[in-house]
Amino acid sequence: MKRFAYTFLLASFVLSQYGCTNDSTSDLIDNTAAGDITYTNTVKGVVENNCLFCHTSPPQNGAPMQLTTYTDVKNAVMTRGLLDRISRAQGSAGMMPNGGTRLPQATIDKIFQWAQNGFPE
Repeated sequence: MKRFAYTFLLASFVLSQYGCTNDSTSDLIDNTAAGDITYTNTVKGVVENNCLFCHTSPPQNGAPMQLTTYTDVKNAVMTRGLLDRISRAQGSAGMMPNGGTRLPQATIDKIFQWAQNGFPE
């Protein structure tokens, strides 16, 4: 009986480690068409929900600039290293949002795509 119990436990462990795999990445890929990523449709909401606590007008909590308009955000990407700051690992020095949780990679990827597409409004 003990041998059966050990065999059962071992088989359960092996199945729990390898039996429930999902090699599909379809649930990890954001299927938003690149042409649909604009400041108004995508980036503005991200900024409003994650950045305006500090980067408001006037900036609060030691933020060096505001991010309240399209021009502000575009300038921050082009000249202030915004993409680098939001891409840093959780807890890294200079990571944004400061003191918060790192944005999901899919969200960061959308902002990169927005910049690569020429910052469509």
